[in-house]
Amino acid sequence: MVFEKVKAILSEQFDVEEDSITPDTNISEDLGADSLDVVDLLMSIEDEFEIEIPDEEIDNIRTVGELVKYIEANV
Repeated sequence: MVFEKVKAILSEQFDVEEDSITPDTNISEDLGADSLDVVDLLMSIEDEFEIEIPDEEIDNIRTVGELVKYIEANV
């Protein structure tokens, strides 16, 4: 469920097909996200899941799978 919501958000923000997003998708390399894109993405994630992702955690989240695991552990 979390993965599906994250895929929908990523698909909308980066204009990619949801089917092309896997847990191994690298947010920066595969989706072409720059630092501003990442900030926008995290704001959307925080709003959707009603969590706060501390700045120090952002560097540890590189793939979609890592993002999903973080959300699941903190919701």
